[in-house]
Amino acid sequence: MTILWILSLIATFCFMEFMAWFSHKYIMHGFLWSLHKDHHIKHHKSWFERNDLFFIFYALVSSGFVVLWGELNFWPGLPIAIGIFLYGMTYFLVHDIFIHQRFKIFKKANSKYAKGIRRAHKIHHKNIHKEKGECFGMLWVPPKYFK
Repeated sequence: MTILWILSLIATFCFMEFMAWFSHKYIMHGFLWSLHKDHHIKHHKSWFERNDLFFIFYALVSSGFVVLWGELNFWPGLPIAIGIFLYGMTYFLVHDIFIHQRFKIFKKANSKYAKGIRRAHKIHHKNIHKEKGECFGMLWVPPKYFK
């Protein structure tokens, strides 16, 4: 692995935080609200949410970069695919498991960072409507939530 390969993976992972914020704010709370709104409802009829389709979308994007790497010999395809995959796994661990407790683990994590991202997400979910939402990021949230 070269340094360029590693930097591509890290850059992709970091860019995915921006993509998560952007797609959450402008797509999920925009024209695809119909897929995201069930995530803002406290009690669901099913463990699966329509919102989970966004996870599948990014898995397909990641897979597409594997295809570009394998079939077209596009060398950045693999580090980009792995960066998207690692962000997706991080998102699942932080958002679905840690914050929303879809699996009952990581309940006792109480670092300043853990409390900050939980607080920011709680504020985001206070508003159950499409408009006037706040705090759309996942790993990076404004400093005011850490106070």
